[in-house]
Amino acid sequence: MKIAVIGLGYVGLANSLALAQNHEVFAYDIDKKRIELLKQGKSPIQEKGINDFLQRKLHIKFTKNFDEAVANAEYILIATPTDYDSGKNYFDTSSVDGTIDRTLKTNPHAKFIIKSTVPVGYTEELRQKYRTKNIIFSPEFLREGKALEDVIAPTRIIVGDKSTIGKKIARIFLDAASKPEPPVLLTASTEAEAIKLFANTYLAKRIAFFNELDTYAIHKNLNPTDIITGVCLDPRIGNHYNNPSFGYGGYCLPKDTKQLLANFANIPNNLIAAIVESNKTRKEFIAQQIMNKNPRTVGIYRLAMKSGSGNFRESSILDIIKILKNATTDVIIYEPILSDNEFSDCKVEKDLAKFKAASDLIVANRMEKGLLDVTEKVYTRDLFGDN
Repeated sequence: MKIAVIGLGYVGLANSLALAQNHEVFAYDIDKKRIELLKQGKSPIQEKGINDFLQRKLHIKFTKNFDEAVANAEYILIATPTDYDSGKNYFDTSSVDGTIDRTLKTNPHAKFIIKSTVPVGYTEELRQKYRTKNIIFSPEFLREGKALEDVIAPTRIIVGDKSTIGKKIARIFLDAASKPEPPVLLTASTEAEAIKLFANTYLAKRIAFFNELDTYAIHKNLNPTDIITGVCLDPRIGNHYNNPSFGYGGYCLPKDTKQLLANFANIPNNLIAAIVESNKTRKEFIAQQIMNKNPRTVGIYRLAMKSGSGNFRESSILDIIKILKNATTDVIIYEPILSDNEFSDCKVEKDLAKFKAASDLIVANRMEKGLLDVTEKVYTRDLFGDN
């Protein structure tokens, strides 16, 4: 089967490689440098396993030519960015719209699988606009830094179509998965969109809950590790997603929670709004905790908030840096994946030893081995040593 994948970020690249085990994949991205790297067998994304996978014998062609990618494809998997537009209270779906418009000019019989996160009701609007049932939403549930692993070993496969097409799409993803097969759920497209947003908002809620527990413990001079451990001994709560942080971030949770809140317009709610507001409050609290220590120079250790990840889009530390800068605090950044010498009006120090020496206080969302020799300088809320 010929499958085109449009957009080779975390979602698109992981799906391209997994699907290329069994199908002929044409993988396209607007970023020409990204395509050149992939043609050389090098991953443009910092994630364990992708470089090794690229050395396998896969049925994949990376291309800078959009028409070549989609011309003969039976399925077009769309994984383009849909960032949240705060002015419109809506995901910017222009990249998805453009992909469909452009494809239909050369391949009018293509079936579209939307992996980009979209507002509730969006897919049905597209079906009515183009008078076709060949546009299907299938949500992705990929963890940051483990996208390929989660495509190959998914916890579930959800397809927003109950017809024969939906069953075929589910089979495509099942064939790429390792055994045993995960559960499959076929729903209407709008329900599939809602599943994606509600699932991510629930995860954000859990992160926000333990962050607020941590804030409470700090104010009351209590031991947050003991409290969290005791709370999570309840099997109904469980010992996961419970490590305090500077706030939830990444390429899904911030925008998905805001989009779900926008979808709640004129619908009674308190919890969804509180989840969004809680994250803002947590970042402000962390920034104040840092400033209370009166450091002359604050060193930001990594912009990526998870160990093993190179993604810092919507990272909570970015807002914390802004707050510190507005308070005229001197900030330097250690982030080895940055090529520039400056980021957000802050100096980027690429030598870890010099970074540690220049910092009065080192801010790290997650404690790592490289900081063990300067633990007395480190400010972190990492209590359990995991993501």
